[in-house]
Amino acid sequence: MYTLIIANKNYSTWSLRPWLLMTQLEIPFEEALIPFGSPDWHKNPSPTGQVPCLSDRQKDGSVIAVWDSLAITEYVADEYPQVWPQDKKAKAWARCATAEMHSGFHTLRSICTNNIGLRIDISAKTEPALLKDISRIEQLWIEGLDTFGGPFLAGEKFSAVDAFFAPVAFRFQTYGIKLSDKAANYADFLRSQPAMQNWYQASLAETWRDEPHEADARNAGPWIQDLRAI
Repeated sequence: MYTLIIANKNYSTWSLRPWLLMTQLEIPFEEALIPFGSPDWHKNPSPTGQVPCLSDRQKDGSVIAVWDSLAITEYVADEYPQVWPQDKKAKAWARCATAEMHSGFHTLRSICTNNIGLRIDISAKTEPALLKDISRIEQLWIEGLDTFGGPFLAGEKFSAVDAFFAPVAFRFQTYGIKLSDKAANYADFLRSQPAMQNWYQASLAETWRDEPHEADARNAGPWIQDLRAI
């Protein structure tokens, strides 16, 4: 049985990716949530001390620890091939887009930090690098939808590439980022998935606050709304 160690759902984009992937595809796992700054953080078996980390207990009692969201995705795909599209072209594209999301879009990550329960005005942020990141994500989404026919990025079925862009869909909602119609419709569609709604509601219900993440949100711009539980 897999155990997925994650952090606060309101903040942790990297936790969301494998959690959403396995939940949406109905791959069995147990969730272990350790809040940022918790004294239980040492229980995370990842050698980097970061989340997510997948713990896979073997029949002999030993445990395989898999850290990093992309590594977890590939590890799970060995047993569950539906993680990736089955069509060769779609699979290749999905892997490339996933890798680009995994390693890129640093300005978006830096300015629009993840805080699902907030609505923040970033209209004053006009950095060309941020606009470039947003434009590239739109381009990728539209390319996938047009090439493979939707409604998911690589075709009819949800796959890892959708999971990796899921935090972006939440970020665009938090910061009110305007998108073209096709990209906006995909973001709405992705956020409407049952597993995404499950994560969203759990994020709003959290009462933990991690000051470094809160400071990032304050630096991003004025808060319009805070939907989180007190």
